Amino acid sequence: MHNQSFDDPKAGHLHPDMTTKPEAGILELLQPCPGERILDLGCGNGDLTAKIASAGAVPSGIDLSGELVQLARRKYPGLHFEVQEASQYRTGSPFDAVFSHAALHWIANGPATAQAVWLALREGGRFVAEFAGHGNTAALMSAMQQALEDHGYAWEGRNPWYHPTLGEYATLLEQTGFRVTYARHFDGTAPVRREGSAIRNWLDSFSGYFFHDVTAEDKATIYEAIETQVKPQLYRDGGWQLDTRRLRIAAIKVQG
Repeated sequence: MHNQSFDDPKAGHLHPDMTTKPEAGILELLQPCPGERILDLGCGNGDLTAKIASAGAVPSGIDLSGELVQLARRKYPGLHFEVQEASQYRTGSPFDAVFSHAALHWIANGPATAQAVWLALREGGRFVAEFAGHGNTAALMSAMQQALEDHGYAWEGRNPWYHPTLGEYATLLEQTGFRVTYARHFDGTAPVRREGSAIRNWLDSFSGYFFHDVTAEDKATIYEAIETQVKPQLYRDGGWQLDTRRLRIAAIKVQG
């Protein structure tokens, strides 16, 4: 993909190495400028919102989790945070940019969210996001489905995540009215940093989604089956490594 710049003079330009260095930070792609109003969609604890503010921009953070919003307010009392549902968000004062990191895969209604972002931006404004994409944690997902179905539990309705392909998401943005200026898919691994049996603890952390109706006896057997199935793929050099897939994308709200 060729380097491209955004169509708006306030938007800056893509980092010259952004297309060749996957490790380049998502904030480099955003390039917040002094005085810009930027919406941090899915702000979590506010750490990235604060980094946006440190560049001189004026960010507002929204998140569905009231607990995380309260934490962000305590950590950064000078910044603005609200509890909001991203796919339904509306504002009377459009933003220069909308930024989102590690949040969009938690929002099932991709079209409604893309529309909310569109409506939140001024003409010529930009959208920069990174989130988990198609195939993320595929080994575990496949093993969970097989183990659940082997024990008589239907898989349908358990997966809480929205994991589009890069092409699907770029197409969605184009259909919403954006022009996509940058799009990358990254394959990688992520260590499971949990005490004890890391994979079983990871499964426990999402038990409310995947195992909410599973008996304690069945859960123990299912966990063992999952761990056995994924160990040849995910256990390396004395530790567990999740298979990760993420999307990084930038787009502008086309004028006129």
